Amino acid sequence: MKIPDWAKSEKPRERLLEKGPFSLTDSELLAILIRNGTRKMNALEIARALLAEHNNRLYDLIRAPAEKMTRTKGIGPAKAATLVAAFELGRRAQLPVERPASITCAREVAEMMVPMLRDLTHETCWVLFFDGARKYIGKEQVSSGGLNATIVDVRVVLKKAIDKLSCELILVHNHPSGSNKPGRQDRLLTQTLKEAARMLDLHLIDHIVIGGNGYFSFAEEGLL
Repeated sequence: MKIPDWAKSEKPRERLLEKGPFSLTDSELLAILIRNGTRKMNALEIARALLAEHNNRLYDLIRAPAEKMTRTKGIGPAKAATLVAAFELGRRAQLPVERPASITCAREVAEMMVPMLRDLTHETCWVLFFDGARKYIGKEQVSSGGLNATIVDVRVVLKKAIDKLSCELILVHNHPSGSNKPGRQDRLLTQTLKEAARMLDLHLIDHIVIGGNGYFSFAEEGLL
């Protein structure tokens, strides 16, 4: 039966408006975004199939690229784009609204960066810039890579710091695997950047690895 033919009390959209989004299942919420079914499946059935293709885990679906979503029957490019856009809006809504005046510890860096990086399926590396009084200047992505690594050019990092008149830096990168344990290359990059920055009278405050909702701080662990 098509959803428009259901009783009003059973229709996901009407239930959301009457009782709120918390009254709906993940499949029902997805069905509202999918909107239309096919000749053989209604939107809710497509939503359930889509979740099943992603281990019945909304977390896996949110991280999936649009191309993978379109492998589910009933999900074309337009519906996949709608879903990706909705997931991205939800992610951006979790980002801090105000730019901090200063950052004093790794936990504050994690609170800023975890919502941005935890759901990515590829590694990225960012640098946070500070002036001589350790006031926060801003952040910038310096590299983007694959599933297990990203190449960071130390010269690019230092040039950006000089251009921004920055005196101190914090390096941040994510592990799509969810593990925040640094690897050998992470340790090597930290020491290389630390020594190169020192030659230009710049100070690497910390290198923070984001994995899921957790983080690893080189400074807190005494590795800087």
